[in-house]
Amino acid sequence: QVRLVESGGGLVQPGGSLRLSCIASGFTFSWFAMQWHRQTPGRERELVAAISSTGSNINYADSVKGRFTVSRDNIKNTVYLQMNSLESEDTAVYYCMAIRSDVNYWGQGTQVTVSS
Repeated sequence: QVRLVESGGGLVQPGGSLRLSCIASGFTFSWFAMQWHRQTPGRERELVAAISSTGSNINYADSVKGRFTVSRDNIKNTVYLQMNSLESEDTAVYYCMAIRSDVNYWGQGTQVTVSS
């Protein structure tokens, strides 16, 4: 059974940091590129960061460049999103996604709220 389980979300003040984790099981994690997306009510889901299967290729949305860092551990079957200098506009549900060709799997999401 394929599972992607996100964790690490919560309430943080502006300027603070959070580290999201996404643990994968039920498929060959190292074959898949991984992405982090986020969504707020009334808006389309936004791609935040992407990392290739080996970790050699990484991309970020302009809105998070210089503040967020994506990484992965293919031994632990885990992808991470380190989020620094958080802003209220970063408030969203964050989802991880595994993708390979036309196959993709989604996690259930974790809420991140940036508020004073």
